[in-house]
Order: sequence, then C-alpha cells, then structure tokens
Amino acid sequence: MPIAHIIGLGKSGIAAARLLKREGWEVTLSDRSSSPRLLEQQQELATEGIKVELGQSFEPVKSIQLIVVSPGVPWDIPALVKARELGIETIGEMELAWRYLKSPWVGITGTNGKTTTTALIAAIFAEAGLYAPACGNIGYAACELALAEKQPDWVIAEISSYQIESSSSLAPQIGIWTTFTPDHLSRHKTLENYYNIKAKLLNKSKFQIINGDDPYLRQQGIDKWPKACWTSVKGEKELLGNTDFGAYIQDDWVIAQNQKILPAESLRMVGEHNLQNLLMAVAAANLAGIDKSAIGQAIANFPGVPHRLEHICTWKGIDFINDSKATNYDAAEVGLTSVSYPAILIAGGDPKEGEDSAWIDTIKAKAAAVLLIGDAAGIFADRLEQANYNAWEIVETMERAIKRAAELGKQNHVKVVLLSPACASFDQYQNFEERGDHFRQLCLESLV
Repeated sequence: MPIAHIIGLGKSGIAAARLLKREGWEVTLSDRSSSPRLLEQQQELATEGIKVELGQSFEPVKSIQLIVVSPGVPWDIPALVKARELGIETIGEMELAWRYLKSPWVGITGTNGKTTTTALIAAIFAEAGLYAPACGNIGYAACELALAEKQPDWVIAEISSYQIESSSSLAPQIGIWTTFTPDHLSRHKTLENYYNIKAKLLNKSKFQIINGDDPYLRQQGIDKWPKACWTSVKGEKELLGNTDFGAYIQDDWVIAQNQKILPAESLRMVGEHNLQNLLMAVAAANLAGIDKSAIGQAIANFPGVPHRLEHICTWKGIDFINDSKATNYDAAEVGLTSVSYPAILIAGGDPKEGEDSAWIDTIKAKAAAVLLIGDAAGIFADRLEQANYNAWEIVETMERAIKRAAELGKQNHVKVVLLSPACASFDQYQNFEERGDHFRQLCLESLV
C-alpha cells in the first residue's frame, strides 16, 4: 500500500486525506497545532483509518511516496526542501484534486478581484443549469469535489499563488488573471517570482483572459500574451490584442468576442473594479458557450460577495460596510474609492509589505477619520502622521472601533463607516471571514 503524508489539518488537508484513503493509500495527516477542535478531528479521522499527528513538526522519511501540502503551508520550509531532496513527490491539495477530477476547469488568479470574479462565474454557470461549484479559496476544497459522487460539469476554482506554486500539472480550460500588485512578498521574495508563479497558471490554460486595465499586466502587453482575451472597461479603443476576441464596455454595453451580451448597469455592485470583474466573468462564460440570456439573468440577480464591500446596515443615515477581504493596500484603496464620502475608515490588523502611498492619498481625499486596530495600528499612525493626516485614533479592537465610529459619524455627518483593513487578520482573528463576521455581528447587535 503506497504511503502519503498530508500537512495541515484544515478543510483542504482533511479532504485530501479522505481522497487518498479512498484511492487505497495509507494516509497520515499532521498539524503543528493541537487545539481541542483538532483533537476532536483527530478522533473522528481515526475511525476512518486516517492517522493524525498533532503538535509536532513533520519530518520526511524515504518510505513516503507522496506529500500533499495545504494552501497555507510555505513551499520552502526545511521539511519540504528535504522531502524533494529525498525524491518524494510533493504537491498541493489543488494539484491532487486536478488529478482525480476529469471536468474542465476555470482557474481564476490575481492579487485582488479573484473572489468576486469566481463567484460571478459560478453564478452564471449555475443559471445556465450547470453543476459548477466554486472551490479553492472560496466554497469547497477542491478535493471535496473529487470525493463527491456527482462530478461537476465545470470546476470554478479561485487559485492563489500558493496553490499554483504547489501544482505541477494543473491546466485549466480557461485561465483568468484579475490584477497584479505586490503581495505575499514575505513568501515569494521578489515581484518577478510572484509574477512568474501567476503566469504559470495562464501559460498552462487553453484560453487566457487578462485584465487589460491593470497597469502591470498592461505593461507586459501582447508581447507576453499574444493570444489572450484582453478586457477593458474603457472601450474598444483601449483594448489590447485582437479586439474580435477581447471583452470590453462600449456605450454602456458589455461586449465579448464581438457579441453584445448585456447592459453594464445590470451589475448592482459598486466600483469600476467590479465592472472589470464582470467583464472577465462574462468573457469566460461566453468562451464556455453559455447563452447570453443566462449570463444576463445571473448578473442581474447577483447579490455580491460577503466581506467585499458588503452593506451591513444603515444607522442614522450612515451606511456600515464590511470590506474585510481587503487584506492589502491596493484592495483597501479600491474599497475606499468605491464608497461615498466623507467616510470613517477602520483599518489595521496583521501588517503586510507593500506600497501604501496611493492608499494614503485616498484616505486624505475621502476619510473624515481613521480608526486603527490590531498590530498595525502604531505603524499606520506613524505613516499617516508622516503624510500630514492627523484625524486618526488608535482604538485597538473592533468593539471600540464601531462604538467610536458611531460617535464620530454623528459629529462629522459622514455617509459611510468602512471596515477595509489593508492587513491580514491573523493578529486578532483566524481569517478575514471571522473578522468580517465579527464586524457584522457587532454592527447588528449595537446599532440596529
């Protein structure tokens, strides 16, 4: 019986372990943590014949034929470097799913915009009567789909750079690149390395869809991507590449591959960036042969994505908006640009590397006040001071932020209170979803 080891006892790791167990492998799953929840899962998986090791670091041995890495595990930790030196095949959970799922894939990557674009595509395919669940960073773990009795008609996968890095053969039918800005550099080291990882997915895709309004991707241009479907919200004249194959907005209509598909105003989500997401989703659906009536119906009914400019409530004329998914400066700048002003911004968390000048310029233009939480509060306060912006306060926690936002909102006649952290969440929360859920819960409990 071949032996496999799975690193990471999250949703992806458990699904990978169950898939390999079903396929006749002897499976061990490990995690450095040993929380009560993990101990429960350890007992549950033991009944399925899957061994779980908690509270210790993994050390590879030659008897292992396959190592599967969960998305959050760095690709260059010493144990994985040693495993590769020993000749042990080492892959990510998404690569494992690819090997067992025979359906065509739409693979969506990029720094920002992935989740909304993925959700839009999944909604369109569902409206067309296809079983095409979202997976990866949203929805299911990819291996959960491979485990299911009913195989999907299409797999709609949001794929991070971590997941591409650990995939050797993943080759979508349609690959989409939403945006490209500096992110995850603490892991990927250089911008060039980060770019090349993203490019790997597109190079393996049969059809490529690229956001032609993204400055960095546009700079790479048709020299790098001569056969891509380029998109632009700025009209046909701004389109790179073959205009007959591209997708763009002209006279308030979405046009893809020379077909007039739907009015751009059909999408209820605010912000130019969401029109870019719309274009990429429509182009993918059109390339997949989906009828434009189904595309139009799905877009008209699309409610938006939780934690991305999600309207929570209106209190005394002030809209409280959850943009917890804005985990870097560029995403947070887009969030603040998209809302009415004057606004009160709640920012901070686990700080990331990146260029913050455009974000700070937007704060100076649109924010009546900035309330700072988490580990980044002091860093952000210093940066705002340096930029001659003084309407900031360190409040530390989400509870204090919402209470203070309500007080300041009334005083300053603001239109919006926006949680758009520009940070990861790991200093105070498990993930950005938990942070956004806490914001929602506090707003609904204390304001409504």
